[in-house]
Amino acid sequence: MNVFKDAVARELPWLSAIGADPDGGITRLLYSPAWLETQRELRKQMAQSGFETYFDAVGNLFGRVVGSRYPDEVVLSGSHIDTVVNGGNLDGQFGALAAWIAIRWLNETYGAPLRTLEVVSLAEEEGSRFPYVFWGSKNILGHANPDDVREICDAQGIRFVDAMRECGFTLPNAPLKPRNDIKAFIELHIEQGRVLETNQQSIGVVTAIVGQRRYTVTLSGESNHAGSTPMSYRRDTVQAFSRICVESIGKARLAGDPLVLTFGKVEPQPNTVNVVPGKTVFTIDCRHTDGRQLIAFTGQLERDMQAICREMNIEIDIDLWMDEAPIPMNAGLVSKLERVCRQQDICYRMMHSGAGHDAQIFAEAVPTCMIFMPSIKGISHNPAEATDINDLALGVKTLAMMLYELAYKPEE
Repeated sequence: MNVFKDAVARELPWLSAIGADPDGGITRLLYSPAWLETQRELRKQMAQSGFETYFDAVGNLFGRVVGSRYPDEVVLSGSHIDTVVNGGNLDGQFGALAAWIAIRWLNETYGAPLRTLEVVSLAEEEGSRFPYVFWGSKNILGHANPDDVREICDAQGIRFVDAMRECGFTLPNAPLKPRNDIKAFIELHIEQGRVLETNQQSIGVVTAIVGQRRYTVTLSGESNHAGSTPMSYRRDTVQAFSRICVESIGKARLAGDPLVLTFGKVEPQPNTVNVVPGKTVFTIDCRHTDGRQLIAFTGQLERDMQAICREMNIEIDIDLWMDEAPIPMNAGLVSKLERVCRQQDICYRMMHSGAGHDAQIFAEAVPTCMIFMPSIKGISHNPAEATDINDLALGVKTLAMMLYELAYKPEE
């Protein structure tokens, strides 16, 4: 353990310093100077440790140790290098750093693997600068359509293609050819929740990434004077929203884990003290690991909202703008990872991921699994994001042992 703890203590500070905000945290947005400096410095460090390094056409960075027997069979590990605005120093970047530390240690300890081991520092995942997510992983698998980003801009009006060009990359004219040499992808990530910490467990073996359905709902009633409109005459959209919110959350609590339901944004109009709100727009985020149960619950949710609005003489418009199915991790890799945890006497739990990750993109095309480490107080996307260094070291060790199983042992 000490070798991994020492490596984390040595490598994490310099990586976290790039893009560091003066008041704490990190801002490292896609195709920004801080993003480019990070990728270049990580490439330099990997090259100095004997890795073959290269960028692909969109800025994903790779570092590889070529396999001695099956060089065209790649075991890939890493995560995204970009951050949210004023984010923490673990979400994303630690997965890339840990993959390099783990593979470097394996190469120094056991020599060249049978199969090629490769680190990826993905260009982007968060969507924090431009309205597009998973740009890095989608390009590796040939899923990214360049036309989807050709005309988009950031909040300052800078075009995606111009920011990309400033970093030395050119938007391709067509989707990149998908890689077909990746035999497995392993992503190490902080949990971004407090399940592991609460249960005093050090490693999470992720079995699935939840499906998500997101809505924008518009309620239309009638704005009117707050003093001269009797209660029985009102078409109050806040009252309708309140009923929808309370009743829906009550049903979600009855449904129980792993279903979660969130009303995250509410905008009453005209939003003033002395007018009955005639319009209210709100969002719904519902997640579950079982696609059929997710659809069943949200379908009933839609019917319940419509019934409430009919009763209250309120018009309702329901816009389902995200409908992502749950993504299971590869059963064989999950089983192997669980066996690694038992062999190493690691305190672990089988669990799902309630947040989205690059692993869900890879899982559509290649065998994929995820390893979680605890998040102190469940904090993420925040300068206060933290994980005990012993848990970080154990995460790297678990990843290294998993990569050893996949790259150094003959096929079972």
